[in-house]
Amino acid sequence: MLTAAGANAGVLRGLPCLLGVMVGMGLMMFLVPLGLGSIVLQNPLVLKALHWGGAAVLLWMSWKIATSSRIDSGSGANPVGFVGAAVFQWINPKSWLVSASAAGTFLSAEGGSSIVQSVFLGGLFVVAALPSCFLWLAFGATAQRLLRHPRRLRVFNVAMGALLALSIVLIV
Repeated sequence: MLTAAGANAGVLRGLPCLLGVMVGMGLMMFLVPLGLGSIVLQNPLVLKALHWGGAAVLLWMSWKIATSSRIDSGSGANPVGFVGAAVFQWINPKSWLVSASAAGTFLSAEGGSSIVQSVFLGGLFVVAALPSCFLWLAFGATAQRLLRHPRRLRVFNVAMGALLALSIVLIV
């Protein structure tokens, strides 16, 4: 999502998407250890709906990316914005699995208050996500210069869409 945002809109116009990913996932990393994760993960119907609903959204996004023909950041094309990127984290099964795994791996009864540990985990994610997610956004923006030719753009978008679609194998 961030690479496509960078390629289609550049770094500056892709920043809301980056910030949305960071805030949405950081909030999830805070709330999952406080019990939300166990409620979701222990309810088979909710978990199944999350898996299949998330897979459907990822497939839809894959299709939109693969069939996109935009690259000109001046054309008015807007990438996924702050709210869309933040909300997407909550329907993305990979985000839930990462949050639950991180909570199970890094939190402990001896670590002190669950709120303090949750704040630390959420904050740590935000701090770590900024440089790593920015690289994906910057990669897309850098690729933008190489993708001025329609054929190269088509190959890039199909490859990005296919890679996102392949990630569904990890959740279903």
